[in-house]
Amino acid sequence: MSLKKVTLLKEKIESYAEYPFNIPVIKNFKDLEFKNNVTFFVGENGSGKSTLLESIAVSCGFNISGGGKDNFYPDITDDTILSLYLGLSWLPKVTKGFFLRAESFYNFATYLDKLKDEDESGADVYKPYGGISLHKQSHGESFLSLFNNRFKGRALYLLDEPEAALSPARQLGLLKIIHDLSTKNNAQFIIATHSPILLGYPEATILNFDGEEIEGIKYEETDHYNITKYFLENRKGMLNQLFRDD
Repeated sequence: MSLKKVTLLKEKIESYAEYPFNIPVIKNFKDLEFKNNVTFFVGENGSGKSTLLESIAVSCGFNISGGGKDNFYPDITDDTILSLYLGLSWLPKVTKGFFLRAESFYNFATYLDKLKDEDESGADVYKPYGGISLHKQSHGESFLSLFNNRFKGRALYLLDEPEAALSPARQLGLLKIIHDLSTKNNAQFIIATHSPILLGYPEATILNFDGEEIEGIKYEETDHYNITKYFLENRKGMLNQLFRDD
């Protein structure tokens, strides 16, 4: 691993009354130590998991819309306030990596098209992404092109809801990529997800953001696992209860 610890610089915070410092897990956050090559952030919408992941990404030098450290968006600013209050500890520090932010992946694809239009050297801008514009691939295909071609070697990969464009079968494919890179190249992954499939990665650290503090949780204890399992085993009864008129 390379990123060892993230610390909230509380002495710099003047007030916890406004976002993002009023989120319970951020308000009570002190530091987070990474002890595994694969770490998952889980929690309900608004729990703070993506907020923290995005802020870590910006603190690492990535753009808020995603990409590598060599990708620059002159018209998009790094507007994550929390990143200004984070301290990162490395051992050793790596310069390679990628930040995938599913909700703004369109911006990254557009950025690549713009680079291609402006490049007069004949360089293949699309080569690390399957050789074709990401906009000319389906949403899921573009994600897979990124994972299969751009993700290589020892690096830090920060993924915010990568399952957003992936079918269950493709999520299994992503698990294979994560396994190969983390075990063979010592790559580090920090992933915010709602996917019970991705969370099933063996021996991963799962951190729950649903309480007052960030806490480790076992796979079988997550809501993602239990709700999905119960639904698959009791689909008719669960739907009847859900649709029942009070």
